[in-house]
Amino acid sequence: MFRTSPAPWTTADIPPQQGRTVIVTGATSGLGLETTRALVHAGARVVLAVRDTVRGEEIASELGGAVSVRRLDLADLTSVREFAAGFEGTADVLVNNAGLMAVPFSRTADGFETQLGVNFLGHFALTGLLADRITDRVVTLSSVAHRMGRIGIDDLNFERRRYERWTAYGQSKLACLMFAYELEHRFVAAGSRLRSMAAHPGYAATNLQSRTESVQDALMGVLNKVVAQSAAAGALPTLFAATVPDLPGGAYIGPDGIGEARGNPRPVGSTAASHYRRMQRALWERAEELTRVTYPL
Repeated sequence: MFRTSPAPWTTADIPPQQGRTVIVTGATSGLGLETTRALVHAGARVVLAVRDTVRGEEIASELGGAVSVRRLDLADLTSVREFAAGFEGTADVLVNNAGLMAVPFSRTADGFETQLGVNFLGHFALTGLLADRITDRVVTLSSVAHRMGRIGIDDLNFERRRYERWTAYGQSKLACLMFAYELEHRFVAAGSRLRSMAAHPGYAATNLQSRTESVQDALMGVLNKVVAQSAAAGALPTLFAATVPDLPGGAYIGPDGIGEARGNPRPVGSTAASHYRRMQRALWERAEELTRVTYPL
């Protein structure tokens, strides 16, 4: 039975990962890069699923032969399908890490509101297309911002609602968490041995805080220096969720400090809204309609 340890969990506690393959989206910077570094150090083979393959190849060269690079643009479902079609073999773990935060309004190649499209719908499609080649678990990144999220199920893509960047971000991260929970429900119902986990980094200093294209970039730049923990510390909940052997499916991992902003990784709670089963199912069905991806469960 899984029990948390009273001692702080660090990268030194990652079990040996030799012989394991992990796909990490958004692995060229921030949390994804730190996740990749730690996994490679532990012996894993890591596939960098990234838009910027030039930067990806630089990272692969730095980290060694255990790293390979594949192009993936989560804002374009054609790219998602191409990645899945070209991926050979199996992966023990899929880490749905890539994301955007509080960006100006735009739409993806498929017409989705960009934060929802990249953070949630792109990963929903990717996971479904790879589901029969994953052998252990899926880890999906959410955020403490899921607490301010509301699912506008009848207007997910802000076609009628007035766009507000933080409203859209909160919705996307609540959607990611509900997806992780619903995926676990479906694994269990199908009698699958796969597990679905979620994680959040607390407040970690990454380049997400510099892409709002507003005065908020400067404010968050100051907070990054004064309040935030490092990207390496922010990656610990992801690494915990991806590698702890006896972690039960449906776990949500975050920092243990005040407000879950920083600290050591441990299982944490989430809002009542994130556990609302009817909305989980409705969101799943809408995602299937929008992405035209059906899971083989």
